[in-house]
Amino acid sequence: MAYLPEGTPLPAADLDDSPYWEGCRRRELRIQRCADCGRFRHPPSPVCPACRSFGAEFVEVPGTGTVFTYTVAHHPVHPALKAAVPYNIAVVLLDGAGDVRLVSNVVDARPGEMAVGMRVRLRWEPTSDGSYLPRFEKA
Repeated sequence: MAYLPEGTPLPAADLDDSPYWEGCRRRELRIQRCADCGRFRHPPSPVCPACRSFGAEFVEVPGTGTVFTYTVAHHPVHPALKAAVPYNIAVVLLDGAGDVRLVSNVVDARPGEMAVGMRVRLRWEPTSDGSYLPRFEKA
């Protein structure tokens, strides 16, 4: 069962992040890394903020991490989310990806259970377009 209801808008891939979304379609969490200095970055961008290189690669990371921060949404920002509130929005510091933080949800945590520092692991959620979204569950 999806964490957020049917009709929730799905992300649209662009030139810079399409390799990330292609990885998600294959259930591989791939984070962009500079091909020259090795710095990870997310969201994907055409230029490394550290060394200004245009060289980049997408590297699979373990899919575990720590809740860096979170909020609980009580107001639906889209009509499709009206029945889903309250729901959490978590920023997860990914293991093995430098200081990359991924915005997602912790699907098995009620609002009162959320905590900074909570260990989480990746859980792929199927979408209506045949792809997958990276969500997390308590580790």
